[in-house]
Amino acid sequence: MAESIGEFLSTLWTERGFEILATVGTFVGALILIAAIRRALDRWKRRVTVKLMESDAYHDRERGQRLVTLTDVARLVTSIVVWSVVVLTIMGIWGIPMTPFVAVGATIGIAVGFGAQDVVRDVIAGFLILLENQYAIGDVVTIAGVDGTVESIRLRTTVLRDISGNVHHVPNGQIKVASNLTSDFARYVADIPVSYDTDVDRAMEVILDEAMAMAAAPEWSKKFVEEPAMLGVNELADSSVNIRLLMTVVTEDRWSIKREFLRRIKNRLDDEQIEIPYAYMNIVIQGDRPDPA
Repeated sequence: MAESIGEFLSTLWTERGFEILATVGTFVGALILIAAIRRALDRWKRRVTVKLMESDAYHDRERGQRLVTLTDVARLVTSIVVWSVVVLTIMGIWGIPMTPFVAVGATIGIAVGFGAQDVVRDVIAGFLILLENQYAIGDVVTIAGVDGTVESIRLRTTVLRDISGNVHHVPNGQIKVASNLTSDFARYVADIPVSYDTDVDRAMEVILDEAMAMAAAPEWSKKFVEEPAMLGVNELADSSVNIRLLMTVVTEDRWSIKREFLRRIKNRLDDEQIEIPYAYMNIVIQGDRPDPA
C-alpha cells in the first residue's frame, strides 16, 4: 500500500511537478501579498488617521473617521480580489477550461440575482454610501428610522449603537434618507417661552445675554463655532410668547450645550423674575345642591 502511494506521488511529481509548484507558489504568494497589504494599511492608518482623529479641528476628526472606514473596506475588497485572481490563476495552471464554469456561474448568478435582490441592493448602497461620504464611523445619524452612533459600515449593513446601548444592524438598501447629525457643525435652536405679561424686548436681551455669557465661559467657548444669534419672537402660542435663539456649535457637543443652556436660562429667568408659563387647571368644588324633588 505504501509503495503504491509512493509510486503515485512520484509519478504525479514527475508529470505535474511544475503545476504543483506553481499552485503552491501562487497560494503562498497570495498569503504574503494580503499580509503585506494589510500591514501597510494598518501602519498608514495608525500614522495618519489616529493623528487626524486626535486633532482639535472637527474637519480633521471627520476625515480621520472616513479614512478608518475606507481602510476597513479596502482590507475586505483586497482579500476578495486577490483570492479571485488566485482561483483563476490556478485553473489556468492546471489547464481547467473556464468556459463551463463561466456558463454555470452566469446561470447561478442569474438565479442568485433574482433570489438575492435585497442583498445585491444592500451591497451597492453600501458602496455608494462610502463613495459619497454620507457618514463615517463615529458620526451620529438617523437612518431607516433608527438613531445612533455609527460603529461600523459594512458592505451590506450599517451598525448603529443608540443612546441606550442597543446595537442596530440596518441594511444599507433600506436607507432612503440619511440624516447626519455630526457633519461639519450643528445648530441648536432654543425656543424659550415667556408669558404674555412679559416685556418681550427685555426678555430677548436677557436670553441673548445669558447665551453670550455661556459662549464666553472658558469651559464652553471652544464648543461654539459662532456667537449665539437672537432670531426674535418665533410664535405667539396659546399661553406663551416663544422667543427663538440660535447657537452654532461643534457637532458632538450640541446635546451637552443644550442641557447646560436650559439649566442656565431657567435660573437666569427666575433671577430676572421673568415668568415661564406652564399649563395648569383650576378645579372648583361646589357644595351639595338641594334635591329639586
